[in-house]
Amino acid sequence: MKEKIRIASGQGFWGDLIEAPYKQVTAGDVDYLVMDYLAEVTMSILQKQKNKNPEYGYARDIPGLMERILPVCKDKNIKVITNGGGVNPKSCANAVLAVAEKLGINGLKVAVVTGDDIKDRLDEILASGVELNNMETGEPLTPYKDKMLSANAYLGAFPIVEALQKGADIVITGRTTDTGLTLAPMIYEFGWSATDYDLLSAGTVAGHILECGAQASGGNFLGDWESIENMANIGFPIAEAFPDGTIIITKHESLGGRVDLHTVSEQLLYEIGNPAEYITPDCVADFTSIQLEDLGNNRVKMYGVKGKPETEFYKVSCSYSDGYMASGSLTYSWPQALTKAKAADKILRQRLKDLNLNFDDIRTEFVGYNACHGPLAKELPEDDINEVTLRVSVRSHDYASVERFGKEIAPLILTGPPSVTGFAGGRPKPREIVAYWPALIPKNLVQPEVKIMEL
Repeated sequence: MKEKIRIASGQGFWGDLIEAPYKQVTAGDVDYLVMDYLAEVTMSILQKQKNKNPEYGYARDIPGLMERILPVCKDKNIKVITNGGGVNPKSCANAVLAVAEKLGINGLKVAVVTGDDIKDRLDEILASGVELNNMETGEPLTPYKDKMLSANAYLGAFPIVEALQKGADIVITGRTTDTGLTLAPMIYEFGWSATDYDLLSAGTVAGHILECGAQASGGNFLGDWESIENMANIGFPIAEAFPDGTIIITKHESLGGRVDLHTVSEQLLYEIGNPAEYITPDCVADFTSIQLEDLGNNRVKMYGVKGKPETEFYKVSCSYSDGYMASGSLTYSWPQALTKAKAADKILRQRLKDLNLNFDDIRTEFVGYNACHGPLAKELPEDDINEVTLRVSVRSHDYASVERFGKEIAPLILTGPPSVTGFAGGRPKPREIVAYWPALIPKNLVQPEVKIMEL
């Protein structure tokens, strides 16, 4: 058993800082690089890509990234774990192996974790009596079944552990929990069991800290953010894990950002409901038991975490097609910028009404005045506002109405209030609305599978 391992966060979402993974494996010593690419809407985007091309459906940044980091990871014996396989982890693995072959790297073992994708099994699951009711509304899924774009269960850490036990150098999964990516190496290296709930919870909390990348090391920080140094070269967080469940959150010293009690505490509060019951497939972590100690020099010690047994369910993230939307914008300048924008909105709404268009919702924002704070925005004297962007969005199940809305924005330039600019990119086009459907499924209906692929 190792005395400690260092697990580096490399991505907080699909589209995060491209240089971060490379810097994590080159700016200092780490044992694992974990990269979280997935969010609820990401799965539906990937599924639509796969529907167009059966070789797609994964984060296609990965092959290019692997071309840069594989030689380093091979030389330093750094293992890579990512859920960037999306809805097609096998194709992602094939792409990574193709990169390895191109680089002349032999003997690379890439593990593929599948079993999370239940979209093609919905009829079977519903027929078994499991209704996959919406966790927020209680509605059964059946009336929406034919609109479903994706349906994936959130797998936990143990399939990744199995992959590591089989000798994987790289583990590529589908919809695995963000926290499971970080927890798995600890289970594997330290021999934690499935009933070591306090230890599993400590690893889960560490995963929660790492899952959003630099958000734990000074990025998007609400505190004294102006004092964060060298954010242009910000270092992503690293978890130093110990067999007793003690975790030290740190970063590479040569990189920017900051790890202290405040940055770590802020991330701990991100996206949690009941802090005493942070539910994952592996355990239920009690965030109220977390003890933090600032050790200085970008090192925060976390210890004392308590946990409880996991539930009998996996959470399922489904997405479905729910109509269409479009947005258009125009910018009005001083003087009377806000008055002009409000007048343009009134004119546009009257024209849409006169056309008898069918909308479920029309939403107007005045960017520069109330787009962020809505009704809480303070009234400002007209002379205090240099410019305001009018942004109007519509949604409807009627494609034709949304399409016609897009043809009513540009005419305001010459048939509405003066001093307008900012119209670019052509007429707004209708876009499909993807709605979220959270549900629970008994774990016995989901069977994770691990397959090793190698050159």
